[in-house]
Amino acid sequence: MEKRGSMTRRFNTAGPCLPTEHYMIPALSRLPEAPELVDLKAYFVVHAPRQTGKTTALRALAHELTAQGTYAALMVSCEAARAAGDDYAAAARIILDRIRASAEDTLTADLRPPLWPQASGGSLLVEALRVWAHDCPRPLVLFLDEIDALQGQTLLSVLSQLRDGYNSRPAPFPWSVALCGLRDVRDYKAAAGGNPLRLGTSSPFNIKLKSLRLGDFSPDEVANLYGQHTSDTGQQFAPGAVERAYELTGGQPWLVNALAQEVVEEIRVPAAEPITIAHLDQAKERLILTRATHLDSLAAKLAEPRVRSVIGPLLAGDPLQLDPYDDDLSYVRDLGLIAPTAPVRPANPIYREVIARVLSSSIQESVTANPHSFIRPDNTFDFPKMLDEFAEWWTENGDFLISTGYYSEAAPQLILMGYLQRVVNGGGQVEREYAVGSGRIDLHIRWPYEAPDGTHHLQREAIEIKTWRASRPNPLNAGLKQLDRYLSRLGLNTGTLAIFDQRPDAPTIDERTTLTTETSPAGRTITVLNG
Repeated sequence: MEKRGSMTRRFNTAGPCLPTEHYMIPALSRLPEAPELVDLKAYFVVHAPRQTGKTTALRALAHELTAQGTYAALMVSCEAARAAGDDYAAAARIILDRIRASAEDTLTADLRPPLWPQASGGSLLVEALRVWAHDCPRPLVLFLDEIDALQGQTLLSVLSQLRDGYNSRPAPFPWSVALCGLRDVRDYKAAAGGNPLRLGTSSPFNIKLKSLRLGDFSPDEVANLYGQHTSDTGQQFAPGAVERAYELTGGQPWLVNALAQEVVEEIRVPAAEPITIAHLDQAKERLILTRATHLDSLAAKLAEPRVRSVIGPLLAGDPLQLDPYDDDLSYVRDLGLIAPTAPVRPANPIYREVIARVLSSSIQESVTANPHSFIRPDNTFDFPKMLDEFAEWWTENGDFLISTGYYSEAAPQLILMGYLQRVVNGGGQVEREYAVGSGRIDLHIRWPYEAPDGTHHLQREAIEIKTWRASRPNPLNAGLKQLDRYLSRLGLNTGTLAIFDQRPDAPTIDERTTLTTETSPAGRTITVLNG
């Protein structure tokens, strides 16, 4: 009988972690600066992308601060007040109701709030917190989670009342307050109706001392988390598997848990067998294909203009051209779509795949080619035939598809990737590499197959995509040099360079679409697709 049947903990992908039910990294270790900020009477911000452990960490911190006997600390979610819209009085009442309910659950009777006072809607929150702080025998610490659920006049009212109470100290008011949400406080001005192009001007929460960004898991923390599963079940991770999980996820906490949960609970690798790199790769593909809730909500952000202004050039390999006051880059970083450090690139390989597949999904729907028609009798993939048929399809449909896409700066790249995904998906995989300013997208096609003699092989093909822009030289020579480097890294002798001519005075699509061969500087024979 497998030991797994008696385990009590599991990998968590829904809601805050509970120590008795879930494998988890000690929550307090993820916000080491927060206790000191509380001791300093600070008002501060905690921000991180969704499902990175903010709520778990703040809940644990509130419990620890209260248990130490120094503070009365409470975490409360503002999520329920979203329904109030711009009715700030109704929102204040909802938040105070949630404060009372949370206090009933977590604080002893002597620390709980008294009856709330009567006050106008615009001052109800500040007056209630003053009364509670006056009556409470300990300094109050308040963590307002999901603060960015509030918008417009309601957010402005809440932040302004907190600033009013802060400025009135040493009169009774919460000792320390933390706002917790997706974004840093700079975006709260825009959400409250301020000018998003001048976020450096006065903010309704300009009293904050510091902004803390909850980081992703480190390699050691991923090993710690997975090691808890091994301790509970006896199931080992094969050499390199934990490292592969970190590579695929970049340490993003939800993805780290989701990968392992997919292997354990959906693929159901027996506890007596080790979890391998192949299992994790299979789980990665399943998560992307099923568009798990977290990935789906992330993908929905791609339609936002602020996100498109960063992701469009990223996909095209173009340099970013943002106004000096434009905060779109920080906003997209706060969402977790791109890495927190330069250069601009997807946050991890899974997000990289999700972004490209979501934006090219409509292309896949318009591809009529039968994927099975590219499989040769020996089960290899007929790559030259695929290029020929794509060139014909591009000639017929390219101009129309470019004119209808809302990521126009990366339209040719998305069209080719969508076509490839349609004809390769199922039997093989398309791996992508792209970054702002690189001038290209690199594609690595992996096609595993069984030969007629029963042996198993892996066919690999490489494509580099470049765009010819107005007032720029023909990218052929630069592309051949770049492709040489990419092929050397992959250990391949041949490859394909796709150049899409996007100049306003380019020849018509039927005139410019050709398939030719060139010799690269390293002496490789390169197929060149001009489109």
